[in-house]
Amino acid sequence: MFPKPKPALSPNTYAYESSPLVKPTGFREYDARWLLEKEINLMGVQALGMGLGTLIREMGVKPEIVTGHDFRSYSASVKMALVSGLMAAGCKVHDIGLAITPMAYFAQFALDVPCVAMVTASHNDNGWTGVKMGANRPLTFGPDEITRLKEIVLDARFDLKGGGSYEFVENFPDRYIADLTKRPKIRRKLKVVAACGNGTAGAFAPRILSVIGCEVVPLDCELDHTFPHYNPNTEDMKMLHAMRDAVLANKADVGLGFDGDGDRCGVVDNEGEEIFADKVGVMLARDMSSLRKNATFVVDVKSTGLFLTDPVLKQNGVKADYWKTGHSYIKRRVNELGALAGFEKSGHFFFNKPFGRGYDDGMIFALAVCDMLDRNPGKSMADLRRALPQTWGSPTMSPHCDDEKKYGVVESVVKHFETARDKGEKVAGQPIRDLITVNGVRVTVEDGTWGLVRASSNKPELVVVVESPVSEDRMREMFAAVDGVLRKHPEVGAYNQTI
Repeated sequence: MFPKPKPALSPNTYAYESSPLVKPTGFREYDARWLLEKEINLMGVQALGMGLGTLIREMGVKPEIVTGHDFRSYSASVKMALVSGLMAAGCKVHDIGLAITPMAYFAQFALDVPCVAMVTASHNDNGWTGVKMGANRPLTFGPDEITRLKEIVLDARFDLKGGGSYEFVENFPDRYIADLTKRPKIRRKLKVVAACGNGTAGAFAPRILSVIGCEVVPLDCELDHTFPHYNPNTEDMKMLHAMRDAVLANKADVGLGFDGDGDRCGVVDNEGEEIFADKVGVMLARDMSSLRKNATFVVDVKSTGLFLTDPVLKQNGVKADYWKTGHSYIKRRVNELGALAGFEKSGHFFFNKPFGRGYDDGMIFALAVCDMLDRNPGKSMADLRRALPQTWGSPTMSPHCDDEKKYGVVESVVKHFETARDKGEKVAGQPIRDLITVNGVRVTVEDGTWGLVRASSNKPELVVVVESPVSEDRMREMFAAVDGVLRKHPEVGAYNQTI
């Protein structure tokens, strides 16, 4: 018998070393994340592995799984605790070692293994750990699977058949890199800043870009799990400003920044301007749809309205499908619709055949940007940015809200705007034109100005984004309207950044 996990334990005690600690809120919508030692201990991670192995068998999937870990001081230990649980539940484990998350997804195909469990806290601060899981490549778990996993783990309903095994796959990164770079080199001489925030991607991104023919300027690519300069997060302004400075100092064509586990990429153009990922998505959609007309693209609800209104996309017959934010949701929707690609404002990009295998990969995104520049030899990244219709958009803003309270707050905000629509009330001075409620609420008024409120799937935060195709003033008016609704809830704290 394995004991039921406890929701709270005090470190440096007998109980902490003798019982699994698993805080229930660590089971998110589509992956799992905890503060190590405070919300989960290694015995709790072992329980997670037992639960995952039990769930895989319950789903009728072959009990064989790929695992890897990101570059944090504790991730290898977390992974081995997870592996011990998986083996106890009878799984054959293929360990690819230190890896970026898309490398683990690729391994499912390359090794012909159905399941994946990648140990990573992604872009979260040090202290966090987590697991991205899937049992049906290229998809990862959604709410149904996570909810069932949570039930199994918290109730200790493990089916511990034993008989598991372990294999370390040597030199697997070489196979991944070879797969990405078995293609023609770019013809255009591109100087690229590769920024990695001292995270895992630093071991791979500069090499990949160099092999396809880029002149690479590495920025913070030395692996250092203390993250001495800034967190490897492509939405962090410190990282983006460092990229800007490096691009301008080196007269680079583009800056490409990778998050902590390499499944996201951020962009700074040759003039040092940050281009939000949804705008880069519009640029790539223009480029890709010129090669493949009438393509469908899935975009998350945080993304710019240009996917619906851009004249080039309209001319190319593009269909845009706005869907729930989250790598698992967009990945699944891309697969369901057979979309050419999926774009998420956070920087997750999903490329289907012939560009990719349907999962999110920051390296494939980076190559797509280089290919776009290669196909536009007379234009800079800034030229391509300026060719888009102008909009005024905010960064992704994240006011604090406890995990236990955030969904209730969002539900109340949704009801507020639904009531306003039904009563014909104005928002930011105009009638509501459209409400999208697949993920929180995205309220659009008559002139196309919109605001979004949703619950973060990864942190105790809300997510707020606003955009206007009219002016910066209209964007700010929408922010004031949305923030005014949020301030009716004392549970909502300060923003990490604002406009």
